[in-house]
Amino acid sequence: MLKAGVLGAGHLGKIHLRLLNESNKYKLVGFYDPNKENAKKVAAEYGYTAFDSIQDLIDAVDVVDIVTPTLSHHDCAVQAIKSGKHIFIEKPISNSVEEAEEIIQLAKEFNVKGQVGHVERFNPAFTAVKDQFDSPMFIETHRLAEFNPRGTDVPVVLDLMIHDIDAILSVVPSKVKSVSASGVSVISDTPDIANARIEFENGCVANLTSSRISLKNMRKSRFFQKDAYISVDFLTKKCEVVKMKDAPENPGDFDMILQNAEGVKKQIYFNNPEVKANNAILDELETFADAINNNTQPIVTLEDGTEALRIAHQIIDCFKN
Repeated sequence: MLKAGVLGAGHLGKIHLRLLNESNKYKLVGFYDPNKENAKKVAAEYGYTAFDSIQDLIDAVDVVDIVTPTLSHHDCAVQAIKSGKHIFIEKPISNSVEEAEEIIQLAKEFNVKGQVGHVERFNPAFTAVKDQFDSPMFIETHRLAEFNPRGTDVPVVLDLMIHDIDAILSVVPSKVKSVSASGVSVISDTPDIANARIEFENGCVANLTSSRISLKNMRKSRFFQKDAYISVDFLTKKCEVVKMKDAPENPGDFDMILQNAEGVKKQIYFNNPEVKANNAILDELETFADAINNNTQPIVTLEDGTEALRIAHQIIDCFKN
């Protein structure tokens, strides 16, 4: 079992602590939190070992799970990597692309593995359909959240939209050609609502909308590709796949048939895969353990996290123009 420690014992950090403690692929050694009062409270309430410094924790483990505020991701990662430890780092990978690139370079230099916590890649509705993506050419996403002051220290793009950016980049087999966007600050110092358009070199277009001042929560993505429409509801963990094929010569009474202006007939049918319940955070942590133990590539690499951050910052730069 890999010895693991968590940096940061806030809301998400406590979830990571619980799951690492339950996992049969890790041995939870303890955690470090700079807020001494919070550290004492978490240690007393859950029985986890609180370390006195970041380095003390790093020295005691094989894997460092970084669940601190984004501004400290880089420094924590660098310290862990230089100590020869593997790192799991929450999204976004760091505050800037330059910091992220340094993390990548150091991980190669010190021969350690890293994974970024883009948890929607492990959402069961997304994993159920991932094998059915075949060069989608139009994508539309809506990620709306009710107001929560906990995330307003960063723009809504880094808080919410980056989930969809990463998911889109993982299914479009092409480089990004251009980015345009607009954003509005309603209650925060940074935009609370944003809309972005990402155009790819292969002609694919993705429209993304994110809001953190919505009256209801929504996390839906729709993918359109030749002869298929794929819908993923990340919130309800449901998916729908609608496909088309050449219509039979003698369709049944209940077959759905479309005929275009040229007289070509297509049959519409549903091919909805089974969605298997899971704990996405546990899955991302345990697949990282598998990557370390088997010396394979993590599912969400440091490079993946960096590319999602790069596009996110291009979107944010659009707000300044």
